[in-house]
Amino acid sequence: MEQEISFNSLREFDPHALRPIAKGRTFYYISKRIFDFSLAVLVLLCLFPLIALIAILIKLDTPGPIFFVQDRVGVRRRTQHKLPYWQQVIFRVFKFRTMVCNADPSLHQAYVKALIDRDGEGMARLQGEDTQIRKLTRDPRITRLGRILRKSSLDELPQLLNVINGDMSLVGPRPAIPYEVEMYQPWHRRRLETLPGMTGLWQVTARSSADFDESVRLDIQYVEQQSFWLDLIILMKTPLVVISCKGAV
Repeated sequence: MEQEISFNSLREFDPHALRPIAKGRTFYYISKRIFDFSLAVLVLLCLFPLIALIAILIKLDTPGPIFFVQDRVGVRRRTQHKLPYWQQVIFRVFKFRTMVCNADPSLHQAYVKALIDRDGEGMARLQGEDTQIRKLTRDPRITRLGRILRKSSLDELPQLLNVINGDMSLVGPRPAIPYEVEMYQPWHRRRLETLPGMTGLWQVTARSSADFDESVRLDIQYVEQQSFWLDLIILMKTPLVVISCKGAV
């Protein structure tokens, strides 16, 4: 009860404060940060020729920038009155551009609302068909090369820069778009209580075949059970999921 009172007082100082960080987790977060930084730098150096090739192909395919930069919701570890907690922040995520330049986000925003509201008819109408894949499969904004990059998850490679910068982890819940978070029910927000990741429990378990509530439950399960061992398991499963293209669009 003492921690709850302290946290309620904390919200007066920081309206963006999320839940307190559990005691005894400092070593895990420090070791995870060292591991994330080291592996992200290594992978970025090893894959630089592939990254350079993708950049050239994007420029040849359609006019526009190589990278797609978008605001996402993340967290930072903060301490106030000796109480460590997660603070909700906005950061800019990097991806390879897979859509036409200046694409209108209204289609995706409408689909996200239908997905969160579990509006099957609305999702089918926006898709143009009923499908078990809980993601836009017929998005007219996506380029020819973009479809290949998305299906292979290669569009996510620039997020290694976010990992190196400390905005993201290699493993964690997917980074949410601000307008998506505004639609959350209160319990959905628990998935925000750790650094977002390039891959995660939801991605290697269900990927785009899960409905929104199921994906959030998997993210929350990771938040509650995360450990260095679980992170390694998820990282080892990720290449197999990517190669299989299961649930990819």
